[in-house]
Amino acid sequence: MARTPTPEEAVERARQAQEQRLKAIQSLAEARQRIVDVREETDRERAELEARITGHIRDAERGDLRAYNAALTAGWTAAELRKIGFPEPAQKKRAARARRRTTTTTQTKSTTSQPTTESSTPSTGDTDHERVTS
Repeated sequence: MARTPTPEEAVERARQAQEQRLKAIQSLAEARQRIVDVREETDRERAELEARITGHIRDAERGDLRAYNAALTAGWTAAELRKIGFPEPAQKKRAARARRRTTTTTQTKSTTSQPTTESSTPSTGDTDHERVTS
């Protein structure tokens, strides 16, 4: 038959069991913290890598634009370059679209800012009706 533990033995067994459980919780907490740390570090690494890649692409696009402009300066036309297989660089297209938008906006503003009444005189702003009656 099993012997009944003394009060001191019972408390010691309970303490040991509790310590094992606490160690398991500590291990779990450390593992979860490691996940958080790794995610934060890899997010930083990813952002740095994306920034480097973007820089490499930007540099390559600038070189392409310089070479394209050099071909134009050498006497090639944009249509000829397209026929050969070299369309306008993406960077140049974006700049052209931005210029067109600015030009269109400027033209629209200049046409709408002109006076629309044909009967007003530019110097005084009086209308024909006001000049006749005054």
